[in-house]
Amino acid sequence: MTSIAQPTDLELAALISSKICHDVIGPVGAIYNGLEIFDQDNDAESKSYALDVIRNVTEQASARLQFARFAFGAAGSAGALIDLGTAEQISHGLIGQGKHRLNWRGLAGHMAKDKVKLLLNLISAAITALPKGGDIDVLMGGTTEAPSFLVRCRGVGARPPQYLTEFVAGQKPPALDALTVQAYYTWRLAGTSGMRLEILKDGADILLSAKPFG
Repeated sequence: MTSIAQPTDLELAALISSKICHDVIGPVGAIYNGLEIFDQDNDAESKSYALDVIRNVTEQASARLQFARFAFGAAGSAGALIDLGTAEQISHGLIGQGKHRLNWRGLAGHMAKDKVKLLLNLISAAITALPKGGDIDVLMGGTTEAPSFLVRCRGVGARPPQYLTEFVAGQKPPALDALTVQAYYTWRLAGTSGMRLEILKDGADILLSAKPFG
């Protein structure tokens, strides 16, 4: 098993900041382009199109920032609990109305911050496991104090999520950059949460599993 180099706290913060900027710069740029069309084109149909674009990408940007706040940020003081209903709402916002569908069968109540952050990042990884779209089934077992997570990825061309598979296997992990840091962060969250990550195949489906050690 290859040893994975650990970045310093400052390096990890910089990489996560780059990841967040990478995720929101597209929608923000599209908002600017939409405003330019609205200001420069006097055609009513063009203005209507521009407003539709602005509405859609503003919703995308808001959902991605809300996700980043909980998946990467503090979202409360140390040791805080997060409402699982809020986690579900954030997950639906991230997935949106596109080619992926979220089916949430979770526990009710509040859960430790790092465990919720782990679940949110697993859902984000599930999106990459379904490049052609499909269903993401979120299942929880155990209790809110000692949960287990199973995220089933169902769809044509389902594959192990990019980068996370390498970190979990510990073999030739990719270099850390803005594209790989979320997978690394997910792997680290599992460790700090006392949970073991596994990536499995069940027929054509991909399973992302997180269970307590022991």
